[in-house]
Amino acid sequence: MPEYEFRDVYVPRGVSRAATTRLLTEHAEYGHWELAKLRLQPDGSRQVRLKRRIIRQLRPTW
Repeated sequence: MPEYEFRDVYVPRGVSRAATTRLLTEHAEYGHWELAKLRLQPDGSRQVRLKRRIIRQLRPTW
């Protein structure tokens, strides 16, 4: 079963939708993060949870 690490990102209410998209796109392209959850708060801010898979290398047995 794959293991994941998570990162929570808070986007304040004054940040535009386009700027938020750019921010999340940069996380996805350069950090290999993917969107796990996005919550739009009543005050207009966004709470974003990103995840990425943890890849563990096995030791060689030779």
